[in-house]
Amino acid sequence: MTTSRPPGPPPRPFGRALCAMVTPFTPSYELDLPAAQELAVRLVEDGCDGLVLNGTTGESPTTSDEEKTALVRAVAEAVGDRAAVVAGVGSASTAHTAALAGAAERAGVDGLLVVTPYYSRPPQAAVEAHFRTVADATGLPVMLYDIPGRTGTRIEVDTMLRLAEHGRIVAVKDCAYDLLGSTKVMGRTALAYYSGCEELNLPLYAVGGAGYVSTVANVAPRAVRGVLDAYDAGAAAEAARLNQLALPLVELMMASGLPGAVTAKALLNLPVRGPLQEASEEATARLRSALSALSPVPAPPG
Repeated sequence: MTTSRPPGPPPRPFGRALCAMVTPFTPSYELDLPAAQELAVRLVEDGCDGLVLNGTTGESPTTSDEEKTALVRAVAEAVGDRAAVVAGVGSASTAHTAALAGAAERAGVDGLLVVTPYYSRPPQAAVEAHFRTVADATGLPVMLYDIPGRTGTRIEVDTMLRLAEHGRIVAVKDCAYDLLGSTKVMGRTALAYYSGCEELNLPLYAVGGAGYVSTVANVAPRAVRGVLDAYDAGAAAEAARLNQLALPLVELMMASGLPGAVTAKALLNLPVRGPLQEASEEATARLRSALSALSPVPAPPG
């Protein structure tokens, strides 16, 4: 088992600034592939190194397997090699997850996001076996998704250390709210840790994280990325200032009682599928006010 992290900068197998992209639907709630391609291209042009599709922000519980595959194929074609495309393939079934992984690989994605099986609350040995089975199902690199607040099951530190030994398990989307545990794993493995909670983007990055997978980046990609750009430039105080500026929008989008898919789509003027409901006019007005209050952010480098 790896006992220390390799020297050098943290690994970034999917880049640094990733957006958990919404899934556009038409007014009649059909999958809108042209709108998805347009949004994907715009996000890449605004500094996103990667796009994560078919996650919770992408309303994956309400899209069919065929829609998921069509979405990742369309977005991969639209962005080409300008950004990594990572497909969410998680489900409560190991066999179904492996099948989704295979379909995503055939559709041309660069990696897989695999969430812990939810609701059934499997013990750690079963969690580990699930991830290994899915990682063995394709030749793609895998990002584990640790979000016990939604799944009911944590990927424990010891389990994560064992999974890090698998050659295709290369990254973690971290929503465990356990900076101590995450730091321990980063110190002992080569896993790339991506913050999945915007309020922890900067803290996790400062202790060796790879970057983030952000819902807020759907509407403010430059502002979210600008925090890490400042930190990388050696301007820690400026990074902290930019982080503070973004917090009102982050709080409204991610901690106001509305799902991130709802708040992001309210700002993008896109419909959501049931059981989600669109944000009220009052909530949307608050969101728009917070977004407009963000200072203009320069274009990302490169």
